[in-house]
Amino acid sequence: MQKSPYEIIKERYITEKATVLSNLKNATSNKCVARCENPKYVFLVDPRANKKEIAHAVEEIYSEKNVRVVAVNTILVKPKEYNRRGRMNPGRDKLLKKAIVTLSVGSSIE
Repeated sequence: MQKSPYEIIKERYITEKATVLSNLKNATSNKCVARCENPKYVFLVDPRANKKEIAHAVEEIYSEKNVRVVAVNTILVKPKEYNRRGRMNPGRDKLLKKAIVTLSVGSSIE
């Protein structure tokens, strides 16, 4: 059974670090950073999705912009326990999976 691309890609993850990653293609601060020509974007994805499914889903969602995925890196963020609910009932965050998607040169999601 094939999943919908919107089941695999939950949302775009926008934080300060994700913004820095997406702006690396415009940076010229030093020689190493100036070589980063491919734009990178961060998404929250289904924890059971693999890299090929993520790449295919991003290409399908942004097909009208002719986006081509070069690479996908994934990160599992483990759930953190916290004690907000009192001493006897500790709580727990959800398991998250982030995907850093590298697009081809000239491609953009914006």
